[in-house]
Amino acid sequence: MAGGITETGELYSPYVGMVYMFNLIVGTGALTMPKAFATAGWVVSLALIIFLGFMSYMTTTFVIESMAAANAHLRWKRREKKKADDDADSSPGVSDVEDDDVVIRGASETRPILSVQRSGSCDSFNIEERVEMGQMASMFFNKVGVNMFYICIIVYLYGDLAIYAAAVPVSLMQVTCFSSGNNSCSGGSSEKHNDTDPCWGSLKRIDAYRIFLTIFILFLGPFTFFNAQKTKYLQIITSLMRWIAFTIMIVLALIRIGKGQGDGDPPVAKLSGIPNLFGVCVYSFMCQHSLPSVVTPISSKKHINKLFLLDYFFILGFYLLLSFTAIFCFKSSSIMDMYTLNFTNCDIIKIAFFRYFLGLFPVFTISTNFPIIAVTLRNNWKTLFHREGGTYPWLVDRIIFPLITLIPPVIIAFTTHNLEMLVGITGAYAGTGIQYIIPAFLVFCSRKDMRLIFGSHFVNKHRSPFKHTFWVFFVFLWAVFCLMFVTANIILTETKH
Repeated sequence: MAGGITETGELYSPYVGMVYMFNLIVGTGALTMPKAFATAGWVVSLALIIFLGFMSYMTTTFVIESMAAANAHLRWKRREKKKADDDADSSPGVSDVEDDDVVIRGASETRPILSVQRSGSCDSFNIEERVEMGQMASMFFNKVGVNMFYICIIVYLYGDLAIYAAAVPVSLMQVTCFSSGNNSCSGGSSEKHNDTDPCWGSLKRIDAYRIFLTIFILFLGPFTFFNAQKTKYLQIITSLMRWIAFTIMIVLALIRIGKGQGDGDPPVAKLSGIPNLFGVCVYSFMCQHSLPSVVTPISSKKHINKLFLLDYFFILGFYLLLSFTAIFCFKSSSIMDMYTLNFTNCDIIKIAFFRYFLGLFPVFTISTNFPIIAVTLRNNWKTLFHREGGTYPWLVDRIIFPLITLIPPVIIAFTTHNLEMLVGITGAYAGTGIQYIIPAFLVFCSRKDMRLIFGSHFVNKHRSPFKHTFWVFFVFLWAVFCLMFVTANIILTETKH
């Protein structure tokens, strides 16, 4: 998953929105997908990624419908508040201490009145105000639901930070240790190395990894204590680098396969690799939590569901092209957790610049996202424990929250640098919550809220094509099945070991 679009001051066309959506989804997860395909088998991988792409699109339409409902709810609430204020001005008997929210809730529970019925028109559901998922959760969920939402987001962001914290040192270790060896142009980075293999003199590869991890945290960790904003130009640069890297890898793999130099031997199906493949695919289709930032600035949203469906076809095609060229170009046992590292030797690329560009590509792109994710996680912690009207002491606000944000992912990264496993677990657990459970609950509760406000005949022009309640419960059942399956597999694997 790539970083979300945060700058929404200017409107853009639906086609620009498609590009932003594409860049939002295609990110770090794509680099771990070839390894997951090679582990699970190409037939199983093909079937699973198509199905998970379909499920992700369905819940994307759920979030868009919920955004429209949230906009309608806010418009109705303002109208009711204005009407209550006007009534209070013309009725001196109304208590001065009466709470506006009580008046609003009372109105929704006792009537739809004429003004409310008129407000249920299609225009009420225009998506003009950006309503983030946390705000929608506060609007449609009870207190327990809101807390569960923030816990799920926090766990996911911890997983993101752990993946980023491990990916950068792994890339640096692979490039520098490989380059310093005597066989830098004969062995190839596609060969498997042990952590105990030598790197620089008496230092082992794991020592190099930990040194790079320490440097990474010392340089980027302090941003957690301040605020960071992703600029438009930084976003353009990282997107450009990403597409240059992906294009080079796909073209080189196709050339090797076309010349008969591909030595890939992917299995047809390998059930033991399915749980991890599931987690990687869920992580790689993650976009639901950032949809408000992408969808709201789109100038015309009339055909947004169809445009995003086309986007999903492009994304699915790209993932299949990247992964299938990888598994038929390289042996399954030699595909690296971070796919870019398969291209950092002279046998694959003769030009040194391109070898180092691909090897260090995750370093540049991930490093720009790490402070953004860290600040987002810190702010979510603050929101979770926020009390109305209360403020945090300086020590808690500026020291404690940044530390609890930074320390857990650093510990995880020092413990393991198995990126495939980190992406798989993050996607399988927190990803299931964000991509399936939360959107399903949002659309279910928002529909209930709209019926309460506007009556049973309201028309949400941005409603999901999957409007029947069956699809909501289908998503719930699928999410529960996935969690049970992945957990059972992990338990069985640990028992065997």
